[in-house]
Amino acid sequence: MVSVPGFLLKRLYVKGSLRATADGFEFDVANQLGSGYARQMLPVTLDGRQFALAEAYFRRAEGQDIRFCDVSAEQPFTLEVGRGLVIGVHGAALEPGPHKVGLGFVVQGIGPLSFEVSDIAE
Repeated sequence: MVSVPGFLLKRLYVKGSLRATADGFEFDVANQLGSGYARQMLPVTLDGRQFALAEAYFRRAEGQDIRFCDVSAEQPFTLEVGRGLVIGVHGAALEPGPHKVGLGFVVQGIGPLSFEVSDIAE
């Protein structure tokens, strides 16, 4: 199976984008690597805590939130080159300061891919 090095995956994360929302937190990802899609998402992590797929979502430029648990072959997680997405979690408090954020997904023909980055929430 093909593998993708973690240092390349970390380039998806937009540094400085971690922010609190009214009921959780969000961060941005932007793809400069190559178009891809996943039929399954892995839990978002914050400082080692995993969040249920039903609490996590992604939002395309069109503004519709799609829950991680709804990602499938019919509704894949798609990240086109040159495009960005917002990733978020409902029901999680985000305190200002440094945090470790993790994101993962399963890509057909490759398998599970994940990365963790450090960022600072204002």
